[in-house]
Amino acid sequence: MTTAPADLLPAEAAGVDLWGEVVGQPAAVAELRAAARTPVHAYLLVGPRGSGKRALARAFAAALLSGSRTGDEVVRQAELALAEAHPDLTVVVRQGAAISAAQADEIIGAASRASVEGGGKVLVLDEFHLVTPQVGNKLLKAIEEPPAGTVFLVLADEVTPDLVTIASRCVRVDLGPVPADAVVERLVAEGVAPSRAEEAAALASGDLARARLLATDERLALRRQAWHDVPDRLDGTGALAVEVADELLAMIDDAMAPLKEAQAAEAAELEERVKARGERGSGRKQLEERHKREARRYRADEVRAGLTELSRRYRDQLVASSRSAAPVEALDAIAELAREMVRNANERLQLVALFLKLGRLSR
Repeated sequence: MTTAPADLLPAEAAGVDLWGEVVGQPAAVAELRAAARTPVHAYLLVGPRGSGKRALARAFAAALLSGSRTGDEVVRQAELALAEAHPDLTVVVRQGAAISAAQADEIIGAASRASVEGGGKVLVLDEFHLVTPQVGNKLLKAIEEPPAGTVFLVLADEVTPDLVTIASRCVRVDLGPVPADAVVERLVAEGVAPSRAEEAAALASGDLARARLLATDERLALRRQAWHDVPDRLDGTGALAVEVADELLAMIDDAMAPLKEAQAAEAAELEERVKARGERGSGRKQLEERHKREARRYRADEVRAGLTELSRRYRDQLVASSRSAAPVEALDAIAELAREMVRNANERLQLVALFLKLGRLSR
């Protein structure tokens, strides 16, 4: 449905594409777009990783920070926010396992300070589902009663028990996994061949960022085949289990090239901003920490994707030999490893142990 000119937000009327990076979330966009004219103090954006919460938060922040401006200032304010470079937009990313107590103090301080640009302020708290009860309690008053003109955008993959109280103080906006057809459409618009876009979308499970990486991965099919062939190579010995695990992990290292290229481009863009505006407030440390987290996540995603391919192989065996208990035991062992991976244990040791068990089951 086309938006009437009278209903356009100031940035939209000035030609800024506020919501262009939010893919496959029309309901969430409509809700926040409507809220932009008369926002409340806090919003909780809930959806799985890769669903576009951060992009949606940027877009909403841009709408809020440019909403009271006129003339060229509308565009400037919106574009700064969309680039996460606006002085009145604070994006808080955990520096450890979760947002720390020290970071909580900084958040409270940032919320209480006067606006740099003489308007409102927006604070985005990323990955808040990881928050500890101590930090959550510390931030509760700031989130539920911020100074006038300050809006909190709390991003979470899910509402955990520790997040329930804060969630009750926020307007909740839900995002689902990005639909596969929306992923395909966006990838094709970005120049990806339709067949490759469809394959990447199918494997990304609604995570657009991962789909973009997979779409540029020339060796994706080779890795899938390597995981599919694992049962054919195992003989129950430790030496072969180690060999297979190391080969698969080496393939994952090679597959990280697109991610490393994207990160290098971000780092180069940061350097340009530092040259133009100075080091202070550049976010260099935060960018470096985010890149490390992205690398860890990429490896974990690759292992999980491999385990999914391996499970598919054993399910095929189960269908072909319904009387055999070995495929059932193999599937249980794979599922157990997939659950254990959330603890960030040594992936090499985990894979070797799994392959030892699978090899012995097949003997």
